[in-house]
Amino acid sequence: MRNILRCIGIVCLISTLTGCFSSTAPEEVVLVDKKEEVPMVVSEQIHELLRYLTNRDGYLKDSVLLTEYSLMQEFYEKNGYHPVWSEADLWKPAGDSLFFMISQAKSYGLFPTDYHHSLLLEIRNKIILDSVSRKNAALWARADLLLTDACWKMAHHLKYGHLNRDSITIRKDSAFSNEEKLNLLGALHRNGQVQTMLNRMEPKHKGYQDLKKGLAAFLAKANFQPVESIQYPASDSMAFIQQVGKKLKAMGFLDSSWVAGDDSLVFAKAVKKYQASKGIVTTGFVAQLTVASLNTTDWDYFKTIALNLDRYRQLPDTMPETYLWVNLPAYQLEVMDYDTVALQSKIIIGTPKTPTPVLNSSITNFITYPQWTVPYSIIFKEMLPKIRKDIQYLAKENLMVVDRYDSVIAPETIDWNKVNKNSFPYLLRQRQGDDNSLGVMKFNFRNKYSVYLHDTNARGLFSKDNRALSHGCVRVQKWEDLSHFLVRNNEIRYHPDTIRALIQRQEKKTISDFPQVPIYIRYITATGADGDIRFFPDIYEEDKRLKERYFSSKSNNP
Repeated sequence: MRNILRCIGIVCLISTLTGCFSSTAPEEVVLVDKKEEVPMVVSEQIHELLRYLTNRDGYLKDSVLLTEYSLMQEFYEKNGYHPVWSEADLWKPAGDSLFFMISQAKSYGLFPTDYHHSLLLEIRNKIILDSVSRKNAALWARADLLLTDACWKMAHHLKYGHLNRDSITIRKDSAFSNEEKLNLLGALHRNGQVQTMLNRMEPKHKGYQDLKKGLAAFLAKANFQPVESIQYPASDSMAFIQQVGKKLKAMGFLDSSWVAGDDSLVFAKAVKKYQASKGIVTTGFVAQLTVASLNTTDWDYFKTIALNLDRYRQLPDTMPETYLWVNLPAYQLEVMDYDTVALQSKIIIGTPKTPTPVLNSSITNFITYPQWTVPYSIIFKEMLPKIRKDIQYLAKENLMVVDRYDSVIAPETIDWNKVNKNSFPYLLRQRQGDDNSLGVMKFNFRNKYSVYLHDTNARGLFSKDNRALSHGCVRVQKWEDLSHFLVRNNEIRYHPDTIRALIQRQEKKTISDFPQVPIYIRYITATGADGDIRFFPDIYEEDKRLKERYFSSKSNNP
């Protein structure tokens, strides 16, 4: 007897040191013949499985991680380790509903692979198709924990998206608290209203809802299979046109009966329509940008849509009643007033080398006939070499030189070859007037980038399709309409004729006695309208960077 006890003690010591008992995977097949005994055995299996996950830091398998295993332990322990998503040997409606949402995750701009879809599908097929598997308590236990993990993760993604909180994230909360997760699962356990409760997590922002509607139409015709790329430049022009035509037909931009050599105007019209849908200059000619777009797969377009839905998820649940929405890739400003577009205007934004920053702020004032003080970055990078070459450049650009006391300095008294960025005790200011780079009006809002909205003396540039042309500030085509909107509730003092009179007199005046209006400068490369999606160029390659960071490992395989 003593020897037996000694052996048991040695075995226990070895077990403690190696952890082999605690880390041994639970049985994958635990059959229960009596239906009424299934719930009890499933509870035992859930308990055992949670103990195993705790000792494995949440890894069910090497490639399957349940990140919230500690919280699961807390929830299931309080609930006697009873399953949430099944009862006896049947799925609850809640389990069916959640699995359906996981299967349809793409319709929310999400990825089924994030929610154990393939593993859950395998388990469900076994249970539904095989009467023996329905008796397997271990299988039901695994399914329950996988669904719980998927539920929490999907709820988080629906509300907050994949993107990390950053300087422009407006919402105060950026993640579910453990208490919220437990409350959600408890409510689903009681009422089973999975789709209703998870859908409540989604943003109510109109831009989000419009894009999601467009996503439904996109998915209905999307082809996620690998496609043949078009080579550019092409050695065989006729074969090239055939390839382009084939893709345009597949996307519905060209009639299926069209063949290469038919009416070239019909082909050009189809190309223009395609270019317009992708935010490409509508030339009707197929060149590098158009080919690159045609070679972009539907899977990549889906990632673009998913990314932009996540950008909307960074917004608060409720937006202000009135605000300015500046979408950089669309070259467009909108004034939203009680869910109505009160004003829409073309804009000019920063070049890829001098990008306009995304930000949140509020319009504090606007100035008629403003004076432009040239930023030092522009002075040293662009102007100084031109001044050294020809001092008349200053006069041509209507620029004056002032010292730190705001005294005007004659430019010919300065040795321009000796001044540099380490020794430049001057400012360059552009005299106010119609030829001032800021035009006749400037709109100020606090920000660390020293950017603002303004008119321009080069208004013909608004006719261009590509309007990434500025040093970072935003030029507004309908600047006068914007000024009238800001003072719309104070027309006794600032009647439209009053502002026009200031401009006619070329009078500099700062107007600030109006309620500050929030302004959101954003980078949205896909928008929805009338059930369709409009894509815009990734001007600053922000999409490319974020896709590589967040979506590079995402697979199209379910």
